[in-house]
Amino acid sequence: MQRNQAYPAALVLSGTLSVQVGAALAVGLFDELGPAGAVFLRVIFAAAVLVAITRPALRGHSRYAVRTVVLFGIALALMNFSFYESLDRIPLGIAVTLEFVGPLGVAIAASRSRTDLAWAAMAAVGIVLLSGGIGGDLDALGVILALTAGAFWAAYIVLAQRVGREFPGFDGIAIAMVVSTAILVVPGIAAGGSDLLDPELLAAGFAVAILSSAIPYSVELEALRRLAAGTFGVLMSLEPAVAALVGFVVLEQDLAVPEIVAVGLVVAASAGALSTSTGPPARDA
Repeated sequence: MQRNQAYPAALVLSGTLSVQVGAALAVGLFDELGPAGAVFLRVIFAAAVLVAITRPALRGHSRYAVRTVVLFGIALALMNFSFYESLDRIPLGIAVTLEFVGPLGVAIAASRSRTDLAWAAMAAVGIVLLSGGIGGDLDALGVILALTAGAFWAAYIVLAQRVGREFPGFDGIAIAMVVSTAILVVPGIAAGGSDLLDPELLAAGFAVAILSSAIPYSVELEALRRLAAGTFGVLMSLEPAVAALVGFVVLEQDLAVPEIVAVGLVVAASAGALSTSTGPPARDA
């Protein structure tokens, strides 16, 4: 890697690490708040920070723009809800690996290269290896939820591009986060109850929002000014491996050899497909 690319590459990797540490911290909230309560705290704090910073304009947008940003918010809410529910059932590294089929699928679908079919096949082998653990070490519902999160991540990416054309700066994501908060308020309060008012849990939820949203957005935005989309995509494809490492170090989640091989296959497939992609995968908020 050229010297002038080392700094932006470090920014991308630091953002990836921040996201996964935030996810690991969120797992620690599940006993008191449940996954729904934890994701509600993350989203409501992220929405508050984004709205305070951007102060998005709510008027002057077309019906198409409003409909698109609402769909964007729905995809965002369901993506995060499904992912946190999967984290309650399967290890972090496996959940992120399964979820990553979303951006990988978008990259391959947008490609006209036959080589990407090989990357898709490689990723499929990795998913099959992981699925082999269902009924043993892996919870079937957890796997389904992680794949569901990946599907909503794919929808998020497609909608993010449309929202970016309709709204300036971070206005679109700020409004979408408010929509997501509205969707998650009922399951979040039902799961968390009065514990949502606990100062320590609120502080932890705020930390999750900062680690999983604020830090990654800011460092990756800076990196994108300096890196080609393909290079950025390759660095982002390391996310499942980083998640597995964070899960091992922070949550003491061991992976069996076939699971490690599966993660490696998905990482390699993602790196190959995203290296020729016309745009980088959007960060899940």
